Amino acid sequence: MPSILNLGSVSYLNSKPLIFGLEKYDDLKLHLDVPANLLEGLHSGIIDIALLPVIDYQRLPNLLIVPSGGIGSDGETLTVRIFSPVSLEKITTLACDPDSHTSVALAQIVLKKKFNITPKLTNLTDNPAPNTARLLIGDKVVTKKPICLPHELDLGGAWKQITGLPFVFAVWTTRRGVDLRDLPTRLKIAREDGLANLSQIVETHALPMGWPRDLAMKYLTRHLDFQIGSLQIQAIKLFHEMAANLKIISNPRPLEMYE
Repeated sequence: MPSILNLGSVSYLNSKPLIFGLEKYDDLKLHLDVPANLLEGLHSGIIDIALLPVIDYQRLPNLLIVPSGGIGSDGETLTVRIFSPVSLEKITTLACDPDSHTSVALAQIVLKKKFNITPKLTNLTDNPAPNTARLLIGDKVVTKKPICLPHELDLGGAWKQITGLPFVFAVWTTRRGVDLRDLPTRLKIAREDGLANLSQIVETHALPMGWPRDLAMKYLTRHLDFQIGSLQIQAIKLFHEMAANLKIISNPRPLEMYE
């Protein structure tokens, strides 16, 4: 028997088309976690390949992108949004969901580019005051949407407006030296099968979490993009450059692909 390959993925609805059917393989083990924890899994060697937040590619050396799929959008995301009690240009403090490093960096870039503001960042888990703006990600943006914060900004839509490009939140990433065997091909097949079985995904994963059926289908078919092509690679590079300009990361190293 071949050795087990350990895959790390987020547990949100947006990952389900990318990992559809992977449980049928005896040589694969899937680990589900919040995006911010996947980098440590790669670093420690517990995980061989992860659906890694794209900002974290720059935070660990010797990583390679596996362009078999990713989580992105070509406009509004629906599930990565800022909610604010005041108009967006007046935000002074932003309480951030710590689950996604990429979304926090994207919020800083968008607020600087769109409104020329640099709010203080705090942790959402520290019970921010009711009048504090909040960055929320994931299914809870839909299923537990705050009702007392009337001003909203979808970060995927804002990025598209600023750059004209799609945005990529996460992409399959591995460490240099890991032999993935035929896994890149199997990941492409999983993505294709997932997109062909969205009704099943909605029934199994979205409805139990409180998603309305029609909205979940719209989210998976119109808001999200699971391809990693030349435009997506261009967008990742630009995102890294903008993050470096704001000193969120150091000077970015080139993107390298798994071959």
